[in-house]
Amino acid sequence: VILILTKLYDYNLGSITESSLWRSTDYGTTYEKLNDKVGLKTILSYLYVCPTNKRKIMLLTDPEVESSLLISSDEGASYQKYRLNFYIHSLLFHPKQEDWILAYSQDQKLFSSVEFGRRWLLLHEGVTPNRFYWSMMGNGRDADLVHLEARTVDGYAQYITCKMQNCSEATRSKPFPGYIDHNSLIVQGDYVFVQLTSGGRPHYYVSYRRSPFAQMKLPKYSLPKDMHVISTDENQVFAAVQEWNQNDTYNLYISDTRGVYFTLALENVKSSQGLEGNVMIDLYEVAGIKGMFLANKKIDNQVKTFITYNKGRDWSLLQAPHTDLRGNPIQCLLPYCSLHLHLKVSDNPYTSGNIASRDTAPSIIVASGNIGTELSDNDISMFVTSDAGNTWRQIFEEEHSVLYLDQGGVLVAMKHTSLPIRHLWLSFDEGRSWSKYSFTSLPLFVDGVLGEPGEETLIMTVFGHFSHRSEWQLVKVDYKSIFDRRCAEEDYRPWQLHSQGEACIMGAKRIYRKRKSEKKCMQGKYAGAMTSEPCLCTEADFDCDYGYERHSNGQCLPAFWYNPSSLSKDCSLGQSYLNSTGYRKVVSNNCTDGVRERYTAKPQQCPGKAPHGLRVLTADGRLTAQQGHNVTFLLQLEE
Repeated sequence: VILILTKLYDYNLGSITESSLWRSTDYGTTYEKLNDKVGLKTILSYLYVCPTNKRKIMLLTDPEVESSLLISSDEGASYQKYRLNFYIHSLLFHPKQEDWILAYSQDQKLFSSVEFGRRWLLLHEGVTPNRFYWSMMGNGRDADLVHLEARTVDGYAQYITCKMQNCSEATRSKPFPGYIDHNSLIVQGDYVFVQLTSGGRPHYYVSYRRSPFAQMKLPKYSLPKDMHVISTDENQVFAAVQEWNQNDTYNLYISDTRGVYFTLALENVKSSQGLEGNVMIDLYEVAGIKGMFLANKKIDNQVKTFITYNKGRDWSLLQAPHTDLRGNPIQCLLPYCSLHLHLKVSDNPYTSGNIASRDTAPSIIVASGNIGTELSDNDISMFVTSDAGNTWRQIFEEEHSVLYLDQGGVLVAMKHTSLPIRHLWLSFDEGRSWSKYSFTSLPLFVDGVLGEPGEETLIMTVFGHFSHRSEWQLVKVDYKSIFDRRCAEEDYRPWQLHSQGEACIMGAKRIYRKRKSEKKCMQGKYAGAMTSEPCLCTEADFDCDYGYERHSNGQCLPAFWYNPSSLSKDCSLGQSYLNSTGYRKVVSNNCTDGVRERYTAKPQQCPGKAPHGLRVLTADGRLTAQQGHNVTFLLQLEE
């Protein structure tokens, strides 16, 4: 099923005067107009599909006309209308429970529903925009807990949690003691982050698995003025921090499991301001391969692209292709010359950004960039890698949008242009060769491409205009006829993930299943084909621990600002503490044995200290006692 909502904007009135809802049940061959199903006078403003049950659809009406919503449980065939007594600004669906929804109103109130929007309950007023979250712990407990940041009467911000059906004063809890900075609450997986500015400097706090908050520790010399949480995958926090002296760059840090102790992963990663004042950091997490990132780093006013396969422990430049499109050799020697990529991801789901990768097509990355000493905005070409970034090929000399169909078994490219086009390019061999197809007789101004559902189908819908005044045009392109059969086991080959020949990455050898590039067959559902076996631990599997820095000989030694014996000072006799070797394993690294024992921190008994400062008093302060009366002694011991 495809649902399309179109609106007519009247430039004279400056508002939307009508809307139409279209529905197709044959992958977009024919469409039916559903205006009579939703009410002929109804103007729709928004269309939501329930992420955990695609049969459930919610439509919002234009709040300037009326405030109501329409609900469908049959993939949009029929609707019931429900009046609302508030104006919805945004919705947040529960990640697991299909009928649970949070609604944020235009006057900063948060409502909850357990009936897919048929009835609403007011949870809280004065909630900060976009600072409300469902709590999804890995173990599934507290599924109905809502986290939110709200203003108090006197204008301070607080972090509050409460049950979605009951958020009264009595049942609320405030996990962080005291106030927090406005707009600073982040709840992501097992972690909660807040910020508190005191003395003009921000301090960052983290709670792991809802334990009490601890202050996040960066190296002592670091004076951060801004922090963004990039990822909390695999029990580890990856964060970008802007130091007091940085303007258009951030430093990347990686944490221990609890998210408290951070060590430097990469300095001076380029950043830029988005349209809405949001900060965009030039870091791209490659889909389908855990621990793999690309980053644009600024070195002496030049921006260069680096790649890591082990979550930031080691970074290297990208090897440029050896030949160009015409087969002429390219003279480009590392480290003086390399391939640089633009890492902006598209906000619009119907157009691709500068770079794309998919979970269902591990190892294939398509990106725009250039070859040379630094990243440039001129002379942009398109490049593809089908071995996870080890080798790259140039595929076009101008920017193209690239879509993945059938798990990357088919790549579709369309030129990025403000002119109308009638051709697209197809590749069936991971971008090695491309053939040109025409998809429309009249040239079309392309506004976007719909490649849903998933990357498993072979159907896409191109939408656009023939002229600036014409109606919407939809072109359905179906590639099924190209394939005469489904892939069988013998159409696949094993492919080993490696980094310039090194097969042990993140402590394991990972082998993926790839379709042989000369086989033309349809893959269908993604089976998640990967096997992995652990490697023996080597020095390369360990980062430097908090407070230690890597020296030129590769050893991790204490940094100038860190005193390794400080850990034992904070503990008392009878307890133990972890005595660092100066190394720590990347949390999601799976290596075994080898040098693991030698590098892992050892629990040690806390050193005993002589007690001092013993005072003995009586409760009434007298040093005499009457016979037959009880005496209460008070003992005080400083250490």
